[in-house]
Amino acid sequence: MNFPDNHRINGDVREFSKNPELIPEFDVLLAGFPCQPFSLAGVSKKNALGRPHGFLCDTQGTLFFDTAQIIAHHRPAAFVLENVKNLESHDQGRTFATIMNVLQNELGYHVQHRVISSEPWVPQKRERVFIVGFREPSKFDFGGIKLPPAKSGPKLGTILQPHDEVDPKYTLTPRLWEYLQAYKEKHQAKGNGFGYSLFGPDDVARTLSARYYKDGSEVLIDQPGKRPRRLTPLECARLMGFDRGDRRFRIEVSDTQAYRQFGNAVVVPVVEFVAEAMKPHIAAALSESREYPVASGPAFAVTCPVSPLAALHG
Repeated sequence: MNFPDNHRINGDVREFSKNPELIPEFDVLLAGFPCQPFSLAGVSKKNALGRPHGFLCDTQGTLFFDTAQIIAHHRPAAFVLENVKNLESHDQGRTFATIMNVLQNELGYHVQHRVISSEPWVPQKRERVFIVGFREPSKFDFGGIKLPPAKSGPKLGTILQPHDEVDPKYTLTPRLWEYLQAYKEKHQAKGNGFGYSLFGPDDVARTLSARYYKDGSEVLIDQPGKRPRRLTPLECARLMGFDRGDRRFRIEVSDTQAYRQFGNAVVVPVVEFVAEAMKPHIAAALSESREYPVASGPAFAVTCPVSPLAALHG
């Protein structure tokens, strides 16, 4: 398979935050708590449906605190957290302030954050905030790292399959295409930007989301003289950096599951870039921690909200 040396999958993180001692000792924690409660699209949808978002979404929004509990117990040398760009401004900045307060003041980590777009690496504009923390002071300067220029990044044509390799099932049906056009026209008349987006080989796609399996409207590929089509799962793998020249990626699940998983994933080369920048500083931190071991355990505690409202208002 794709990750022959991968660790086993253990399940719901909430069960391990209750019993963090069940997790073997580790040096670096990598985590991405659910983005839907904080993303622009997720917040808009939840508002429209009258549903809570952010920390008020008690099924997804509070999973950050479970992650923090694990950090508190194990005290890893470093961590990297990832989420949507909108996390910084959600609830007028209060959500992000709560997160930073937990990481810096309650857990005592030295924390930096930065928004990075995926355009230098893949033909997709996917902006994500990366939060990096070191247990001890380090010389790591997240803001000082020079990013590759976005304008030199690849275009969609580099990840699209040849026409004769694309199954006709990915072309929109007449009924769906008519619906998407009518939906876009209706919202354009109201002055908003909801609706499908059409792209060609010289373009950079908008953000791929987990809802792509529904109709593919966020990234439709133009087929001159024909109805547009969805991206194939393989093209989504390439769009997220999983499948590229030096790395083939096998897809062993249904199209629906593949679209969901790729839409929820991180862009591989972006994470590799952040990891490479951190690597010497992690090595230095680990060398120091072996000389002066840090005991894990309940010395640090996370103030978990009794209710979602407590996370916002104290």
